Amino acid sequence: MIGGFVNPPDTVIRELLVRSLSIAVVGCSADPARDSHRIARLLIDKGHRVIPVNPHVEQVLDRRCYSSLTAVPETIEMVDIFRRSDQVAAIVDDAIVIGARVIWMQLGVIDERAAAKARGAGLTVIMDRCPAIEYRRLFGE
Repeated sequence: MIGGFVNPPDTVIRELLVRSLSIAVVGCSADPARDSHRIARLLIDKGHRVIPVNPHVEQVLDRRCYSSLTAVPETIEMVDIFRRSDQVAAIVDDAIVIGARVIWMQLGVIDERAAAKARGAGLTVIMDRCPAIEYRRLFGE
């Protein structure tokens, strides 16, 4: 538990990880040494459609990179956030506008107010977790 926030049960997280989702990775880096790049690659390898979002990069992992969530011309189901906690609220606002269904805040990314807003808009919120760790924990991979 983070403050008053509780992540969804493992059954919900497991279901998200096994479904083929369109995932916008906000803050996705072109640098293979960065966590955002490695997690984007992992999500691709697990069968998800990854859409990099970074206003400073044109392409990541052979995919066009968009400047913002609202610039992406296709449906995004999950928003995976690799940005500082103080930037999460604006990303959540954009996620709500585009109709995303899931917000995933990476390890160390915590914004309880933004999480509450997203949940109030009907989104599933996972905070301070990493998909790679969750794959290992839930599936032994």
